[in-house]
Amino acid sequence: MDKTDIILSQLLMMNSRFSYRDLSDRVGLSVNAVHKRVRDLKDLGIIRAFTANVSLAALKAIGVFIFGSSGVDVTREVHDRLRNNDSTFWVAFAGGSYVYVGAYLQDVSQLEPYVAFVKKEAYVGDPVVGIANSPFTFSKAGRLSTLDYQIINALRRDSRKPILDLAEQLGVSVKTARRRLTRMIQEGLIELSLEWYPDASNDVMTIFHVQLRSSADKADVQALLTHKYGPSFFNIVSFSNLPNLLLCWVWTNTMKELRDVMERLQKEEAVESFVPNVLYTGYIFETWRDRLVMEKGVFRK
Repeated sequence: MDKTDIILSQLLMMNSRFSYRDLSDRVGLSVNAVHKRVRDLKDLGIIRAFTANVSLAALKAIGVFIFGSSGVDVTREVHDRLRNNDSTFWVAFAGGSYVYVGAYLQDVSQLEPYVAFVKKEAYVGDPVVGIANSPFTFSKAGRLSTLDYQIINALRRDSRKPILDLAEQLGVSVKTARRRLTRMIQEGLIELSLEWYPDASNDVMTIFHVQLRSSADKADVQALLTHKYGPSFFNIVSFSNLPNLLLCWVWTNTMKELRDVMERLQKEEAVESFVPNVLYTGYIFETWRDRLVMEKGVFRK
């Protein structure tokens, strides 16, 4: 992948229904060139699916990340055990038997038993547990109707489906389908994203544990890293319970580029320290959210 592929992936992860015209305007390429790049990303297995799901804000649910060193060699057996819990949406493995687990919890009361589950199944004795900050507040989240769930279900594994096809599938007018979908997007009720597997490429994906100085403003640092390091800092997650920590997903083509990023990051005044972990494989799973959408979004003619 090159920087344009990364930017396209970022945009589609934010909203997988961006039109090819929208994407071409943002990256400065022709519609045909963008279409070819997206198709190539799919053919390579980097993009596995364009997805839709009900947002965590609409469900008043929380996202958590749990990570630490495993006491055993990381194997497929660990990944299979972690997927048995329907809260687990993501598992990744890094050098030194380091394990990252992402989960969606229906409420905070599930946090303690889920952490105990991860500690047991991944052999992580003393994990770090982060409650991810949400871009949407629960108080602003509206309600979803049966038709809304049907729309999400129809887009669940094909979120780029044309609005005409969606309307015909659900037996509603194009106007109604578009109005409902637009409302859900504007109110943060629907998550339009993709299944992205960068390990299908030869690129280097690294998670940086960035510890900020106590005087640093976390939001300002996130904005700085995103602007200054461009698409290399692919994704940044902050936590409500870990105020000085940022998890940064960093993309580079080579290990030399990774070293360059590390040398630059060392000079940032707001950064107290950082630890890079190179990822070598990851998995994405369906969760209770998917099951809920499939149950509530059943369409009956």
